[in-house]
Amino acid sequence: MGARRLRPGALVRAVLLVASAVGTLVVLAAPAGADEADQRALAERFAPAMMLVEQDKDCGPGEPYQPSNVDPVMDNSTIALRGPWTPRDLIEVAPGADDLAEGLPGYSLDLPGDPLAAGCDFEEWARDTWGNSPPTIYAHVARQKDQPNRIALQYFFYYQFNDFNNKHESDWERIQLEFAAPNARSALAKQPDLVAYGQHYGAETASWGDDKLEKIDGTHPVVYVSAGSHASQYSADLFLGRSASQGFGCDSTVGPHRQVRPNVETIPASMNRAVSVFPWVGFEGHWGEVGPQRFYQAPTGPSQKAAWTKPFGWSADARDRSFAVPGGDTYQDTATGFFCSFVETGSNVFRQFTARPLPTLAILGVIVLVASWLIRRTSWRSSRPLPAFGRRSMGQLIAVAWEMFWSRLGLFMCIGLPAVLVSLGATGLQTYLTASTGGSDPLRLSIWLLAGILLALVLLLAQSATVQAVAELDAGHRVRARDAYRLALRRLLPVAATMVLVIVALLVMTFTVVLIPVALVMLVGWSLVIPVVQLDRRAGFKALRRTWRLVRVQFFTVAVLLLFAAVLGNLLGGVLATAVILAVQAPFALVNLLPGVVTSLLLPFISLLITYAYFNGRAREQAKLESRPPPEDLDKEPVGSPG
Repeated sequence: MGARRLRPGALVRAVLLVASAVGTLVVLAAPAGADEADQRALAERFAPAMMLVEQDKDCGPGEPYQPSNVDPVMDNSTIALRGPWTPRDLIEVAPGADDLAEGLPGYSLDLPGDPLAAGCDFEEWARDTWGNSPPTIYAHVARQKDQPNRIALQYFFYYQFNDFNNKHESDWERIQLEFAAPNARSALAKQPDLVAYGQHYGAETASWGDDKLEKIDGTHPVVYVSAGSHASQYSADLFLGRSASQGFGCDSTVGPHRQVRPNVETIPASMNRAVSVFPWVGFEGHWGEVGPQRFYQAPTGPSQKAAWTKPFGWSADARDRSFAVPGGDTYQDTATGFFCSFVETGSNVFRQFTARPLPTLAILGVIVLVASWLIRRTSWRSSRPLPAFGRRSMGQLIAVAWEMFWSRLGLFMCIGLPAVLVSLGATGLQTYLTASTGGSDPLRLSIWLLAGILLALVLLLAQSATVQAVAELDAGHRVRARDAYRLALRRLLPVAATMVLVIVALLVMTFTVVLIPVALVMLVGWSLVIPVVQLDRRAGFKALRRTWRLVRVQFFTVAVLLLFAAVLGNLLGGVLATAVILAVQAPFALVNLLPGVVTSLLLPFISLLITYAYFNGRAREQAKLESRPPPEDLDKEPVGSPG
């Protein structure tokens, strides 16, 4: 039987098979050092530039920590290794890298200081321990078994303390760049196709060509580090988080910044080699105090993250955007400010309760008792809203103001409508100016200022119209919103002039610092100035003297009413905006409108409180005058005098 001829197609397949086998053998036979050199080259080429929020003074606002080398943590006599049985089991003082290489799951490194009452302790310790040590980050090329033709270049950042709502010792953060390449050498000839920035328990992705990803020299991604939490962001903004993956609360990367270009230490991809070069990589415990609550638990190290062996699973679960507030911190007085303050206050209370439960419960108990006493000490007995003139308790003033507001809802909603419209316009203008220029353009700032003045005048006019509406109803007249505004306009100039006088006087007293208590007293004492100017026909210093006399006879009542009005006006709109932020990721421009709209709608009710306090002051003043005995007749001769 003759020999079979090898077909050309079979010959090609055979050659390709042999070439593939040879290539595989070459890769397997290549020294580990060559691959590690490629990993180092790749890590250096794409090393990120870190943008840290500038800190002007020690222990002040800004970011005091920078990505650091972990070597000063090893053999450090201020650090203790504690066991897994109870949080206070002391195993060793000044543990070394070789100790950590043993794994020790459940153990923890206890840094000096109390994370729940940190103060400046951790910042001062980090400054003393690291000194002028250059910033350092750790790179690692990660692979995933089910994706052999992709690698992830990971960068890990170590910070000494996490100063966010969930305060804890040590902080490990990361980003990763993904390549459609089987190894580091192939990746050197390519660009990443995806980038993932770690943010709390989640991440945010961007393609390499995405506009939101800044790059230096075309290869170094820019990472904006959130002050305190160290979450990695793509821009300098204020970010609202509504979950654990986003970070519940507010992250700020708003500058000014200092750019940091850290040294890069590359951790070998092989775990055995990694532990050989960096023994601490094998540590399976926590890099700080575990603490009484999981919420404040220090993190584990890079090798304990799921992304260490499943990097693409981590990025697959990431989101493609964050809820960034246009213009950042310039919105602190609106919906953002309330949300951030609400979360921060709640976190502080919970932290105090965790650290010192009994004193915290005692303070909360005192607050509840004082509030209960204030509610029970006043009469809430029904009182008719008309006639307006009459003596009423604090509770009755609130009740009659609400009854008047609700029984004539249409009238007072129409009175509040101009304030709502102007508030919407001013807030929309604020949103546009801040988003487009960051508030830096002088012309637009002037427009912003004029819009604020217009809003203030409309608010004054709406309050004056409410006062006039009550006066007309008290006189038995039928009144419409336009009638009330017409009457209010006649006295707008003296109202505005007197209010300017009040504001200037309070500012002067505040700037002196020592007169701040006097300013607080006068803030209450001059609170009835609008009804005094409108109804008593007084202005300037005469109006201030008159309003002080009317407040003096009911000072505590007026102070509580002002506090109630301030809390109601700010709290209701803020709570509604916070509920919207938590429920749906609505556009910020819409969310930011809510506090102003709610406050404007409540303005007539708050003005009614002030108006009834004015009539209450007049009634109390009159009752006080009537209770005085008549003056003696000086012309009458004394009894028993000689004739």
